[in-house]
Formats: sequence, structure tokens, C-alpha cells
Amino acid sequence: MQDTRRDPSRADQVHDRLLADIVAGTYPLQSRLPPEEVLAQTCGVSRPVLRMALARLREDGIITSRRGSGNYVTRRPDRAVMDFVPLGSITDIRRCYEFRADVESAAAAWAARRRTEADLAAMEAAQALLAGSYRQQQLGVEADHQLHLAVARASGNPFYVTVLESLATQIAFGMTLSRSLTLQGAPDRQAKVEAEHRALIEAIRAADPEAAAAAMRRHVIAARDRMFEGGD
Repeated sequence: MQDTRRDPSRADQVHDRLLADIVAGTYPLQSRLPPEEVLAQTCGVSRPVLRMALARLREDGIITSRRGSGNYVTRRPDRAVMDFVPLGSITDIRRCYEFRADVESAAAAWAARRRTEADLAAMEAAQALLAGSYRQQQLGVEADHQLHLAVARASGNPFYVTVLESLATQIAFGMTLSRSLTLQGAPDRQAKVEAEHRALIEAIRAADPEAAAAAMRRHVIAARDRMFEGGD
């Protein structure tokens, strides 16, 4: 399969560096980051590049800006994130989730319009395998991917399936990270994932395109956000 990775931009590098520093505790929870001019000099970048990196950290809920005061650390991701993800890959994982949210929500909407009983049975079978994996403290990445593929197939449009299959390596990497953190985290993480899947399947079963698209988008974005959940 073609390698879709690219050299990270300067903003990507700064984002991942600052995130690593926050995870490591260099900048503790509730602490104020150094002024922008200091951070820009420390990271060896211009102020505009730094601001792009800070904007992404704000989007992830890692930092919050306070008018006239600066940027503060409001969430510290689990240290395990850095055990699973090589520095420099975090931004690409985030982008993959964003892309999936757009593509898979559209596929879910079409699935709600076109699904057959066989399609619903395939989704239920994948979900059952996934639930069994959780009970056995296994990742269940393949079952998770099969559930998403079942939704794509139910759309009746093979291009959605082709996209997911072409991104199989990247999707599996993100799923492995998210599900590893879920298994290590509080029990409610697992319950949240199962509830998200159930809401998706039921919306497709109900032939409700808008609800199906919204359920898929919520699930994919929530999976991305779980990567940044606090470890404290």
C-alpha cells in the first residue's frame, strides 16, 4: 500500500512538541505557558507558526486562552499516549480522524437509506465481537474496523469501502491507540464506546439518515478526543 505519510510542517512539529511537554509535566495542569515570544524563540519558529500550533492545542481542549493573561494548560493527556505514538505522528492521527468523521458520517447517512437486513446483521455481528473483545480485555481492532466497513458497505456505494480499505493501516493505528487507552482507562470509557456504536446501529436500523450521520460523527470525534483525555 502506498505510504501516505508526509513530512510534518513546522506548526505540526511545534504542536507535537508542546503536547509532549504537557504530557511529560513540563507544563503542569493549570499552569500558564510561557509568553508567545518566548515559546516562538524556544521552538525556533515565527509567531504565526506558533499561533497555528497553539490553535490546534486549543481545538483539542489541551489549553485555554485567557484574555490578557495568556494560555493555560487545562487538560493533560494520558502519558500512555506517548508510549503508543511516535512524536511527529500525533497530528497525522488527528487529521485522519477528522477526515473519517466527514467521510464516514456521509456513508452512515446513505446506509440509513439503503441498508438491508443482511447489512444490519453484519453490523450486529461485528459489535458482538467487539463487546466480547472488551470482556476479554482484548483490543478488538479488527472487529471495530469490520463494524465501520459494514456501515460503508451498507451505503451501497463502493467508493466509501475503497476509502476505508485504502486507509486501513492509518485507521488501525488510530484505533489501536484509542482502544488501548480505553482498556487502560476508567470503565466508563468502554461503556461510552459501546453506547456510541449502539446509537449508530439503531439510527441506521431506523432509516434515519440525519441521526445516523450525527451518530457516526459523534463517535469518530469522540474516539479522537479520547486520545487527549486526561491521565490524572
